Amino acid sequence: MAEPVTPIGQISQENRTLRDLVETYRHLSGLAMQDADIGAVAELVARRTGVTVAVISQKIGILAAASPGVSGPDAVQYVHDHLIHPRLAHTLAMAGRTRRAMRVPGPAKGSIVIVAPILIGDTAPAYLVSLMDDPAGQAEELHLMIAEHAATISGVVLARDRVISTAGSQVRDDLMEGLLSGSARDNEEVVRWAHHLGFDDDREHRVLSVLVEPPPGGSERARLLAEHACAATARLFTAQAPDAITVVRPGEVVVVMREPAEQVGAVCVQRLGALFPDVAVSVGIGGRFREPGHIARSYEEARRTNEAIRRLGRRGAVVAFDSLGISRLLLQVPDPEALREFATDILGPLLRHERERHSKYVGTLRCYFQENNSLRRAAELLHVHPNTITYRIKRVEEITGLDLENYRDRLAAQVALEILETLGEIPG
Repeated sequence: MAEPVTPIGQISQENRTLRDLVETYRHLSGLAMQDADIGAVAELVARRTGVTVAVISQKIGILAAASPGVSGPDAVQYVHDHLIHPRLAHTLAMAGRTRRAMRVPGPAKGSIVIVAPILIGDTAPAYLVSLMDDPAGQAEELHLMIAEHAATISGVVLARDRVISTAGSQVRDDLMEGLLSGSARDNEEVVRWAHHLGFDDDREHRVLSVLVEPPPGGSERARLLAEHACAATARLFTAQAPDAITVVRPGEVVVVMREPAEQVGAVCVQRLGALFPDVAVSVGIGGRFREPGHIARSYEEARRTNEAIRRLGRRGAVVAFDSLGISRLLLQVPDPEALREFATDILGPLLRHERERHSKYVGTLRCYFQENNSLRRAAELLHVHPNTITYRIKRVEEITGLDLENYRDRLAAQVALEILETLGEIPG
């Protein structure tokens, strides 16, 4: 029996289809060699196939969309209106598990949706989706093959972008580390590095050292929690101060930003406390500077301030180096207990009297010193008569045995008060 003869017209059509497929493959492969993005891939597939094409993320975000004869924004809106629905997430997940293109019924009667996972390694961060409104005269197998190849090219493009982004972040981090450590060869190099990071030397800046301490115990969960908190810290500061320069280190986030540094730091600590209640976050703020060459100095001040916060047991605080005052010197003493003993030797009797009698002598003495021993100004601030201040100061001398007219006794009392304030032990 003779074999059936395929009509010449059908052979010609199959040849044209094959040529179109090869040509589409060639153009798509060419995009991988160029500096093209996934939007270019979607546009090429839409133009060659005559269907609506979109690249959709795992979280159902539209990364790119194209449709023949339609503007980009209109294509995005069309995809949003016709493709984004709760069932799509399940379809995407299924395509990701099978790692193959698949066809499912479309939203309109008779329409078909082709979903092809875009793979980078073992993950599918996005999907190429084609919407065929009138598939009756279209070769579905042809569209499946094109979708799979387009998804492969999209994976190459996304992987390249990811590598470039990672490399850019690494360069940025390296420049930041160089500025913080002061390792540049000269000031010209410092300025060049800072400007590359977007530093504006027409404005005053400060460096913030944000310490993120994991919950006690040293477990893997605690470590991961601290890592997440560091990443969230960087995002919070970027959201509050978009022009800030940040770098994430193990257990620390360093931020170079303009004022109001303390206010932004307080907001971020408050939000981090709500997000990560088991993680201790403290912020040390270095001194102000305008020239990039002072970044390293401000960072060192921020670190010293954080050391003060840690030693004084004030985790969760936001403290500026400028506000430490004499505490900068006091904190050079290795053992805080030695400072406490000195303050107790000087003002111990007064502190005991304060606790037992609920007197106001310590607050009066502090105000008196802050107002440069002015009875009148201290009285005005405390809303009492100057004679009351005189009486209280005399009582302080009687209780402590100090002579506040004597320079050494007065200095010892002032230093003792500074220690108590630094340790957070001034009676309320």
